[in-house]
Amino acid sequence: MRAQTRQGLPSPTRRQQGGGRRRALPAAAALVIGVMTLGALAPPSVSAARPDAVQQSLNALVRDDGMPAALASVQDRDGRIRTYTAGLGDLATGSKVPRDGQVRIGSNTKTFVAVVVLQLVGEGKIGLDATVDTYLPGLVRGEGIDGRRITVRQLLQHTSGLPDYGVHVDDDEIRNRYLEPRELLDIALRYKADADPGETWGYSNTNYILAGLIVQKVTGRPLAEEIDRRIIKRIGLRHTYFPAPGEMTIREPHPQGYHRNPADGPLRDFTEMDPSWGWAAGQLISTNSDLNRFFTALLAGRLLPAAQLAEMRTTVPAGTSGLRYGLGLTSRPLSCGGVYWGHGGDIAGYETRGGVTDDGRAANVAVTSIPSDEAATQHVMDAVDRALCG
Repeated sequence: MRAQTRQGLPSPTRRQQGGGRRRALPAAAALVIGVMTLGALAPPSVSAARPDAVQQSLNALVRDDGMPAALASVQDRDGRIRTYTAGLGDLATGSKVPRDGQVRIGSNTKTFVAVVVLQLVGEGKIGLDATVDTYLPGLVRGEGIDGRRITVRQLLQHTSGLPDYGVHVDDDEIRNRYLEPRELLDIALRYKADADPGETWGYSNTNYILAGLIVQKVTGRPLAEEIDRRIIKRIGLRHTYFPAPGEMTIREPHPQGYHRNPADGPLRDFTEMDPSWGWAAGQLISTNSDLNRFFTALLAGRLLPAAQLAEMRTTVPAGTSGLRYGLGLTSRPLSCGGVYWGHGGDIAGYETRGGVTDDGRAANVAVTSIPSDEAATQHVMDAVDRALCG
């Protein structure tokens, strides 16, 4: 597992792809995928003769980018919801993609964690500009690293300068291994700081491991319980959960997730894994529709007081494509004008992208393999743009 700071925003498993060229599927695998998906591109609710723009985007992700499956949920300004599928839910059996199936949502987890932290800020239990040492004294020390100089705000906004543990672990080596959050932090602290605190924006999963530890220290309860109590149950996310220790499967109907390691290797079924290495940076499981519900509730002020939501939406530049990063929340320009708010996430087997607009539109797209190059990643984001601008 190697993270990579890209315009798509990685979760703990984003691997270094290198270069800008697409890596083709091995010929046999490409042939199998091509033959098996021809009859599975359009869901029953969408006419195969005249598929709409979202369906066409999903079809292309399967046909042209080699995604085993693609799923989407789209909500318009009036609250009408449409769901889409393309490809196959299981390449071995040829089974259909479950409509609005559960997937591992990777770094979308960070937004959930940021909401909990900001709720605690609103309750006067955490200070955004307090240092990490205020809550975890003496824990964060390393070469150029000092928890007395890093604030909670900098953790949530990825301006802490902390190195990313994700670039130093391998997906296959940790697939069946349970890792404690402190072990993940220890991996990061073996390396020197990427920058001084507050100097620059730099995506690091380590920031959210520390944010999760702060939540546990302040509340005296497991992070998973706080997310469940403060968010999942509060707004009725019926298909979202934080896997329990040792839980390697996905509970509800889901498409199989596939992974390449190395990045130019063959697709392998990677659905079952121990996701503990993601923890506060990427462990949650959900559906596209639940993600739409979550981001819609968040932007509508149902999860945070106005002051904390305003802090969350205060952004800094994050790359060159107009992406901006707030406190666990991103904004991205739309081709039809304005921006949408969300996050996105990758974890071995799955990638999710999407978000909501201020006027109530919402869309999330999931694919069942991490795109192997920048072009394919952009195509997933283009599918979101089509869904929100259609």
